[in-house]
Amino acid sequence: MKTSLKTLAIALLLVGCGSSNQNATKQANAKAPVDPTEYGNSITSDELKEMLYTYASDEFEGRETGEPGQKKAVNYLKEQYMKMGISSPLSGDDYFQEVPLQRRKSPEATLKVNGTSFEQFTDFIVTSASESQTIDASNIVYVGYGIDSENYSDYTGVDVKGKIVLAKSGEPKDANGNYVTTGTAEETKWSSGRSSISSKRSTAREKGAKAIFYLDAALFERYNNYYRAVAQSGEAGRISLKSNAPSAPFIMINQNLAFKLFPKINEDKTSKKAPTSVKLDIKSQSDKVSSENVVALIKGTEKPDEILVISAHLDHEGVKDGQVYNGADDDGSGTIALLEIAEAFKKAANDGNGPKRSILFLHVTGEEKGLLGSRHYTDNDPIFPLENTVADLNIDMIGRVDPKRKGDRNYVYLIGSDKLSTELHNLSEEANKKYTNIELDYTYNDDNDPNRFYYRSDHYNFAKNNIPVIFYFNGTHDDYHRPSDTADKIEYDLLENRTRLVFYTAWEVANREGRLIVDKAETK
Repeated sequence: MKTSLKTLAIALLLVGCGSSNQNATKQANAKAPVDPTEYGNSITSDELKEMLYTYASDEFEGRETGEPGQKKAVNYLKEQYMKMGISSPLSGDDYFQEVPLQRRKSPEATLKVNGTSFEQFTDFIVTSASESQTIDASNIVYVGYGIDSENYSDYTGVDVKGKIVLAKSGEPKDANGNYVTTGTAEETKWSSGRSSISSKRSTAREKGAKAIFYLDAALFERYNNYYRAVAQSGEAGRISLKSNAPSAPFIMINQNLAFKLFPKINEDKTSKKAPTSVKLDIKSQSDKVSSENVVALIKGTEKPDEILVISAHLDHEGVKDGQVYNGADDDGSGTIALLEIAEAFKKAANDGNGPKRSILFLHVTGEEKGLLGSRHYTDNDPIFPLENTVADLNIDMIGRVDPKRKGDRNYVYLIGSDKLSTELHNLSEEANKKYTNIELDYTYNDDNDPNRFYYRSDHYNFAKNNIPVIFYFNGTHDDYHRPSDTADKIEYDLLENRTRLVFYTAWEVANREGRLIVDKAETK
């Protein structure tokens, strides 16, 4: 059957009209770009001030981890999220993620090497042991200085998994007399860098050692009487985090014991097994400390399984000698900023402009005790898989001015923005230029920064897992960790603008089409 030209023309006309109508419908349904300043402007100095005067008041008793003041703080935060109508990612109305903390007492320990007994606090000190255990080994592995860096490693070709490791203080020199980790005549400071105690301990544990013996004769003489006195007093020591995995005990030793373990420890630079019989028995003692992170969530509209974390620590120093350490800047400023940011995002969600990605508002406990709350979240109990976490924006002290920048107020220190993701760094710069025009100061972002701030706040527990981070920070001041860090000294116009910067940066991260690309890797 043939179709006439007239019929064909009519059909084509109808198709064309239908296509035009569909395009018109799509255009009508397409949402116009949202201007986030409508919501960013809801972050005001008046609201920040009102909340901070409460949160950093004497009523909260300095918010020390596990103490009544910290309980008041977490309940205050929960109440704020409930008032805003922002739910918890946990079941029911439970906004609290319990963090298993303990206050350890000095452990009891006995040690025999080749049948000879050695005395605790005279020959050795168990400085860390999270659990009672008995270690019985027929040999140990001597790893020289115990350094594992880019240009030098004592672990090359050495397997220490499940073995006792013996290391000594200091670092080796090259043929020119320069220290190998710095390439200069100056040794790395003992408190930081590849030759630090913490770095050597972490390296041995990461490589699977079941115990670490460490020789630093000078440090041993400095601390043995202190540890002995603590043990005799029966008092509990520092708060620590219970780990899901067994932790290798760390034992500091004197020269006498070191020679018994490995007679050539002062001369031999080569890692090797030592045929030494070791029996170490540790009885760990601790008291439980009750503490919790506070978590709230705005679910993403398009990519709900991708999580942006915005964090701040809720704790401070507590009460000392009858004086309340209010911690208005550290980190009351970050805590209250996080509440205001959450409120701004909630306003957007109520208007139908919720973030494409989910946003987790994470208030962590125990930061002042060693980043414990954030470490529990990342290492023990991530509420959302870390592989689904796109970034962490961490706020820790943004309410004051660094004395070094007196007269130049409109700034904030940014740390870590370019460490893992070039995209995050560029996005941060663009968001600031577009919305807030704050001077972004990268002084403390330097890899060689002696303050090592990159490692000293909660973002680092995300960064070590290759999650891009930005740490917002105003620097220290004369009131840092003193009872004089009070709410009346906060500069609220700066707090407002810095809080808005975090909000706009979070807005861009949460609503961009593609997930941030990690084009660099964290090196521990």
